[in-house]
Amino acid sequence: MLTRRKFLSICSSSNLSQLISHQLQSNALPNPIHNPLPQISTNSRVLLFHLYGTQDSKFPEYEMPTVTWGVIQGRKEKLVSRVIIFDYLKGLGIIPDELQDLELPSTVDVMRERVEFLQKLGLSIDDINQYPLMLGCSVRKNVIPVLGYLEKIGISRSKLGEFVKSYPQVLHASVIVELAPVIKFLRGLDVEKDDIGFVLHKYPELLGFKLEGTMSTSVAYLVSIGVNPRDIGPMVTQYPYLLGMRVGTMIKPLVDYLVDLGLPKKILARMLEKRAYILGYDLEETVKCNVDCLISFGVRKECLASIIAQYPQIIGLPLKAKLSSQQYFFSLKVKIDPEGFARVVEKMPQVVSLHQNVIMKPVEFLLGRAIPSQDVASMVVKCPQLVALRVELMKNSYFFFKSEMGRPIKELVEFPEYFTYSLESRIKPRYQRLKSKGIKCSLNWMLNCSDQRFEERLQGSYIETESIGPSFCIGGKLELPGNDIVSDEEEESDDEMLYRRTVSL
Repeated sequence: MLTRRKFLSICSSSNLSQLISHQLQSNALPNPIHNPLPQISTNSRVLLFHLYGTQDSKFPEYEMPTVTWGVIQGRKEKLVSRVIIFDYLKGLGIIPDELQDLELPSTVDVMRERVEFLQKLGLSIDDINQYPLMLGCSVRKNVIPVLGYLEKIGISRSKLGEFVKSYPQVLHASVIVELAPVIKFLRGLDVEKDDIGFVLHKYPELLGFKLEGTMSTSVAYLVSIGVNPRDIGPMVTQYPYLLGMRVGTMIKPLVDYLVDLGLPKKILARMLEKRAYILGYDLEETVKCNVDCLISFGVRKECLASIIAQYPQIIGLPLKAKLSSQQYFFSLKVKIDPEGFARVVEKMPQVVSLHQNVIMKPVEFLLGRAIPSQDVASMVVKCPQLVALRVELMKNSYFFFKSEMGRPIKELVEFPEYFTYSLESRIKPRYQRLKSKGIKCSLNWMLNCSDQRFEERLQGSYIETESIGPSFCIGGKLELPGNDIVSDEEEESDDEMLYRRTVSL
């Protein structure tokens, strides 16, 4: 009460009155005393009397503008304006239940502006109902700065509405504090500037992550198992979801399981660099089930690492259905029993996804050359890559084999890998060299070696006996049983061989 009296005494002083009068005249503002809010009905005056105590009181919003909405309302006016705004939203079909605890604008005009802006952006009423909290964002202070920044970093204006639909929480973000650091982090991972928009479109939730959280730990763990730091950027571009994966519950358990199957970490790291989406395979429901499925179809455990290295996608496919279908097809059309089919999968796991029409074309070509069906089946088990070859290339190689080399069909049955070698770059040149020297040898001895080894054989640097045939794995070197003599340049570790298979695919 004492403070109120002091305030009234100050306001009643002549100096303050003159100062206010002079200020009002200099600003050419209407005198609120002589213009006591015209066009206010009698009922409104009664409501104002109950709200403020006297009819001469002015609206509080005209006394001091706020930073947020431009007005200050009393508790009762806020309730009234909130009811009006809620009625407006309900009339549009928007359910305002989640806005109960949210600060809303003082007038329905501001809310109308927000709704219309979002609709022009491409959002429907249903989209707004999915996340009604976006109505709490100021168009000028939140929405426009955020959308402008998104457009700047590579998201086209035509796709901004789609982006907001997928991640409406971005409208609440601060460009400087939250969005810009994430973009800087992505650029630091070697994500190309032109790819930033693509990455965010695939995984917009990245903009809500904390830099010191999941993103940093997942990257650090991948580098720790051997992933090249410079390959992290391309990995993120291909599969940005890896930045949102927890190491302890998602990435590490999958890595440990694959390593336990026999995959060296070095090879696994190369696989992840090329196919980062492998990290998204569910360990319990997909990966382990597919490994068990392979074993149940006769695949040997010691071959699992090679199978995964050659065809990493196999651990994420609906494998049981595919294996069942292909096994039945091979048994019916190619006359290969389940055990033989398991050997085919071990040597070329891609066969589980190969279309049956594609498989039949090379098989029919071989059958058309008067090769018995049992021999064709044997050839496919020895070299499953036959079923993926182009018939045109097989015809050229077969014509050269019969017309120029003049060899019996039996040699093709014993060495079906002949069809997998290039006619122009390997078969013809080597045959001409052997013919000029008068050397007669098997197809295996002629083709199944490197150029250096072939020259060593021609020079007779050492005596080499005929082997029983190669063990052929797509993309890797051919293993010659019984042949322990290798040149220095051909020596390579098992890890390196797996790596070559992975890269070749």
